This record gives sequence, C-alpha cells and structure tokens, in this order.
Amino acid sequence: MSAEPVPLPESATRALQGVTTATVTTVLLKKGLRNVWLRGALPLAPGQPRLVGRAFTLRFVPAREDLATPASWASPISTRAAIEAMPPGCIAVVGAMGVTDAGIFGDILCARMKRRGVAGLVTDGVVRDLAGVLGTGLPVWCQGTAAPPSVAGLTFVGWQEPVGCGGVAVFPNDVIVVDQDGAVLIPAALLDEVVAASVEQERLEEWIMGEVAAGAELPGLYPPNEENKARYEAWVRSREVPSPARGRAPG
Repeated sequence: MSAEPVPLPESATRALQGVTTATVTTVLLKKGLRNVWLRGALPLAPGQPRLVGRAFTLRFVPAREDLATPASWASPISTRAAIEAMPPGCIAVVGAMGVTDAGIFGDILCARMKRRGVAGLVTDGVVRDLAGVLGTGLPVWCQGTAAPPSVAGLTFVGWQEPVGCGGVAVFPNDVIVVDQDGAVLIPAALLDEVVAASVEQERLEEWIMGEVAAGAELPGLYPPNEENKARYEAWVRSREVPSPARGRAPG
C-alpha cells in the first residue's frame, strides 16, 4: 500500500537549509546511524542549491521482457502516473538498483516534475536527454547519464513504498537533504532531534572556524575540551543577549 505524502514543517525546512549534509551525517553517526548517505547520488550539474524535502519514493526492479516495454509507459502503474501523485516540495527518490545503462527519466518527465513544484530528483541510477533535463531547471542528483530508456534495463513497479537507493533504506516521508556532497536521509521519526542537534553543530563549527582563523591549535578545540566548551558557551550567550543600545527603551 502506498503512503500518503506528509508536509514538512516550514520550521524544519528553514533550519535544515542552513545545515550541510556533512553535518547531518555527523549528527546521525552520533545517534548510531551510519548508513544514511545515498551512494551514487551526486549533483548532475555544478552549483545546484541545497534542498530539503520529504522523500516521495519510486521503485524499479530488474527488467522483465513481458513487462518492461514502451507500452508500459501508458499503464496505471507507471512513472507518468507516479509523477502526477507527487506533491509540491517533495524530493523524488528513485531506487534504480544502481543501474547505469538505462535512463530512468528524461527531459519531458523532469519538465513535468518541475511544473508540479517537485523540489528535486535523487536516484542511484541515471537520467537521459541530458541537455533537456538541465534545461528544465529541475535539480538532479544521480550517477550520470545514459541514452537508453528505463525499460532497456528496469521495470517500474510502484511508488510511495520503501525503496533501496544507493544502499540506503528510504521510506516514504523520510526527510532528504541534498547539496554538493550528495544526498543524506533523516528518518522521519528522528526529524526534530536531528534538526536541533544539527543547528547546534553548525553553530559550534562556526565558532571553531573563528578560532582556527585566529590561529588556535586543533587539539582541545576540535572537539572542544572543557575549557573551550566554556568559552564557546560564553560566546553563544554573548550572541543571544542584546546590547544595551538595542535593549534600551526609547526615551
């Protein structure tokens, strides 16, 4: 049974847009989750923005000649039908079994996704019609390109069900963060605590970078020892307390 899409809270979206995938993987590692980076899902073009969205999953299995045919594109269970079910703001996560000689989507499908407000496409497979796909403006993370269509090597079987993508188990409505380092999954049930820890980690690393720029040595700084933790906490407090000039009531 396919899962209904769930909107991502705007507060979580705003917070994670300021967090790198490197930070997210570190936070998840501290929580015991090591297998969260989708292997092979790399930016198709340089300069793609960092995106955050709920996973809308699509699943391919190996091609079977009686099912993987051009006629299947008109089936009720098709990539075309799946795209029409995608909500605005989602990130399409396509489990393509790492197949790199059959393009799962081309320019027309990507153009329709862009038109529907889909934030981006992430797959461990490849796309086709490269110039056209780039022309749609849809950000894509994948393993590259191939001219043959999907049915040359894959059979599409459904959407909004658990998939394997890049060796990672992705469930519908998990949260995906993508940037120039690739794609990372945040389990839906851990969203709130991962957001809070990731924002804090980014703030800590901002302070550490300032210390490094000032000539500080790394031992005891990264990670911080007790002395540097106290200095960091004082720095945080100084940023949170308004200055007397800003806090003074108008006279």
